[in-house]
Parts: sequence; C-alpha cells; structure tokens
Amino acid sequence: MQLVVVHQQRKVKSGHVIDGGLLRFGISNEPVSNLVLQALNKRPALNGNGRVKVTVPQTWIGLSLAGSLQIDRYGKEVRLFSGGFRPMRPESWFVISNGQFVTQINRDLLEKLLVKIEADVLMLDVRPELRGYCEKVRLTTDGRIAGFRRLYSDTAEPAAFPIDWPAHIFIKNDVLERLLPSGILPRSFLGLLDKCRSAGLKSQAIGIGGAVWDLATEKGLLDFTANRLAYSEKERAIKRIVRSYRAAGNEGIKISAHARIVGNVLVGRGVSIKADAVVVGPAIICNNVVIDKGAVVRASIIGPGVSVTSGKLIQRRVVVSARDRRASSARSDRHRAAQENSRGPVLADYSSKGFRTWPRFSYPRFFKRLADIIAAVAVLILFAPVFPIIALAVRLTSRGRTFFGDLRQGRHGRQFRCLKFRTMLIGADKMQRRLRALNQADGPQFKMADDPRLSPVGKFLRDTYIDEIPQFLNVLLGQMSVVGPRPSPEQENTLCPQWRDARLSVRPGITGLWQVCRTRQPGKDFQEWIHYDTTYVRDLSLRMDLSICWQTVKQVVRNFARQF
Repeated sequence: MQLVVVHQQRKVKSGHVIDGGLLRFGISNEPVSNLVLQALNKRPALNGNGRVKVTVPQTWIGLSLAGSLQIDRYGKEVRLFSGGFRPMRPESWFVISNGQFVTQINRDLLEKLLVKIEADVLMLDVRPELRGYCEKVRLTTDGRIAGFRRLYSDTAEPAAFPIDWPAHIFIKNDVLERLLPSGILPRSFLGLLDKCRSAGLKSQAIGIGGAVWDLATEKGLLDFTANRLAYSEKERAIKRIVRSYRAAGNEGIKISAHARIVGNVLVGRGVSIKADAVVVGPAIICNNVVIDKGAVVRASIIGPGVSVTSGKLIQRRVVVSARDRRASSARSDRHRAAQENSRGPVLADYSSKGFRTWPRFSYPRFFKRLADIIAAVAVLILFAPVFPIIALAVRLTSRGRTFFGDLRQGRHGRQFRCLKFRTMLIGADKMQRRLRALNQADGPQFKMADDPRLSPVGKFLRDTYIDEIPQFLNVLLGQMSVVGPRPSPEQENTLCPQWRDARLSVRPGITGLWQVCRTRQPGKDFQEWIHYDTTYVRDLSLRMDLSICWQTVKQVVRNFARQF
C-alpha cells in the first residue's frame, strides 16, 4: 500500500502568508494538475501492485483539482487508514511518499534493496548522481582528489538521515501498528524518527539512483512538465490529456491561424492565442489565458487568467497569476533568457549513451549480421563430427565440465555467457590471484608463459584456437560476431570508461583487429587492445572484416602446423 502525502507548506513573503506556493499551484490548476496527479498516482512500481492514495491539505478545498483521480483531504492530522485504506500482507511494505517529489527509480534495484535490507523502517532519498553513466569525484578527508568513480548502472549507498520528509519512507507492515498505533502520521519528520526510537525499531537511510523533480521549485516544476510532455507520445493516459486540451475550437479555445505552436504544448480551456504569437514547447497554457499579438512563450507554464501582453517574451518561467510581477517586464525576460542560454541546456539526460549507430540496412547493422549467421552455421556443421572427440579429451584429462561459460559484456553492455571448451583446471581463479605478480600483460588482462592453470589438453586447444569454436553458438544467438572487439567482462570495461561505449557499440568478435595486429610488447598490450578495438569500430567495413578473417585463417593454420 502507498500513501502520497502533500505536506502543508506555509511561507511568509512580504507580510503575506503563502499557502503551498508552486506545489499548490501545480496540483490545483488544470491542465498542470492532470500531469502532476497522474504522476503522483502512478506509484505501484514502488510496492508491487498495491493501492495508492493521494492526500492534500484541507485548506486547499475549493480549488480545481482534477476530477478523474481520487484525492483525499486532511485537516490537522493525516490518517493512514481512512476510507478502508489498510495494509493487507504482513510481509510487504507500507510506503509513505512525499508528494512534493516525483521520482523515477529502477524497479529491479529497489526490489533487491528491499529484500536485502534488515531495517524495519527505510528512509529512501532519490539521487540523480547515483544513476548509471554518472561520474563522481572521490576526495580524501583533507579535500584532495583521490580519484573518479563512474557508475554504469543505477546504484544505492548508505546516507545520512534527512531533517525533513524524504521522497519515500518504507515501513514493514508487521511493525506499522506498533510504530503508529493511532494510525496518525506525525506532523514533522523528526517526530516520526522519535516514534521509531521509542518503539525500538531499526531505521536506516539509503540513497538510491533515480530521477527526481521537486515540484515546489520553479526549475523542478518546469523540468517535470518538460519530461512528461516529452513522453506524452508513449503514454496513453497523457495522450488523452493532450488531445482533450490541444484541439483548437474545443472548450472555448481560440488560436489564430497566424499564430505558431511549436512542439508539445498543453492548452487549457478558454485560451486565446492571437495572431503572430509564438508558443514553443514544452509549455503549458492554463485555463483562460490570453496571449496577445507578437508575444512569445517558450518552455514555460502560464497560470490561469494571465494575459501575456503584446511583444512580450517569457522563457522558462512559471507565471502563477496575473499579479505575478515576473511577467511584467519584457526587458528583464530577455535578459534572463540570454543568461539561461549562455549557461547551456538546463536538462541533463542521464540515460543517454555514447554508442555509435549505423543506418538500419548498412553493412555494420544488417549485412554483417547476415554474414555472421551464414558463417556460424557453416563452421558448426564443419566441426560437428569432431565435437564429441574434443569433449571426450577434455573430460578424460581433467575433472570438470566440458564447456566453460564466462560472463562477458556484449553490444550495448548486455551480459552473456561466452562459451569455450574448458582448458583450465578446477580452481584456476584462486591460482590466478596467487600468480598475479607473474602477469606478463599490462592492464586488467592476465597472461603468462607456461601457465600452470592449463589442463594437459588445454594448452593444445589454446594454441590451436580450437577452444573458441563453441563461440560460434554465441554468434548464432546474436551475442557475438565473427569479427569484432575482444569480449571482456564488466570489471575490465570499468577501467577504460572513455573507450567503453565505443567498444560496446558493436557485438564482440571471435577474432578482431587487435588479435591479428597486437605485438605483445611489454607495457603496450593494454594500449594496443584499446587502440585497435576503437579503430575497428571507427573504420568498420566489409573490406576490413574480410582482411581480418584472412589474417586469422593464416595465423590459425600456422599455429596448428607448429604443434606437429
């Protein structure tokens, strides 16, 4: 079960009490409220498929709350279980979310965290810097740079207890009545912590990677609406909202044929947009707004009843009402717009990756895969008669399985089991830790002459490359290619973040440019590995693949002849 609480927010400004500020504006005015309440109500991913209830202060009564969603109001106290809203399963969690924040969290990561956590009460703080593809500077206690940490996936870490309501609070259902026997939520977060201590419950604060928007701030509200409108084409619920408000002539909407609407713009009822006016999305125009001739609105939210005067520029603003002084000066708007443009883009896309892409029917994306399938089928058919002989030799000369599957990263970082005939003895990993000082390769790889970890038949299979024939099964499954960068595990890729995305833009290969060009010179193996892999991705072509295949065939034949 999940309770979303919009906490009372009172601020004194210029002698007047402001109740709720931008948060109240966002929840109480259409069509902004439709986006906000849909997002607050769309929280089952935090706690299975449980019920969600949103509750707001009773002082906000009479405002135009969206009628399509069930919203409860509270007075002096928030009751957890009003209206039959009670936890059902003792082993699950009761979630209390802060309605000030809209969050996006990796569900798999959250579920693993909830399984491992030993606390009765979990305070969850959502942090963008813990998302994948972020870099953090690590400092020593005296402020010196100790190094950089790059995250390739969302992660979580212990955090200090906050002083105010966090984004989410998870309470085990079997201790909920022990913590809050009256079913009433304390007015302050510190009061809740006191009740945890009094009840002898174990509480813990965790920071988890994810996106978070603070709806009580101008930037947070603007960034949230921009995100929602950007994804409106993919979400059916938001599509219905956009269609219901954008249709010209519907609900008293008057848009001049000479006005320009660019991008995703959500338009409320009774809106009038005059000739030569320009509205650039993502933007929301609330009910009964008038945008006069020649006015420009860009990436902003215009509150109900506001008149944007002729020739005015409003950029990345939330204009709450007609009395909002921030909407009174075109000159100040232009000055602020110039400052924002000089700072560059406001939104950061944490999900973006630096993988190289090709057209759909190009050689790297289509014909190379077709050639891989043909080559894999041919090689597997050719070696099918000798597979049983090799498997028998592996099993008779050492204990263990016939095949060895090591976890490697493929195209775009997807992990897979890279198959080989087993060439090493059982316990080779432990032996490698003891032999690390004898490593003859630089970087994260391990190589040494006369490796004692090899089985009696393993050295022959390695020297003749026969151990890699099962990898053609990986090729057939689309996990590898015949030609490509060396398949490497995640722990090796984290050591070269600048080149990782380039290498993972294509499927790893059984052979590659590095395998046929490396010199094995001391101190240069790691540099050559990165150089040749990135060169391959940059210059990928049919001619290069054919050249690598020909050189590989010659090298295999040469090494096989040396064994006799």
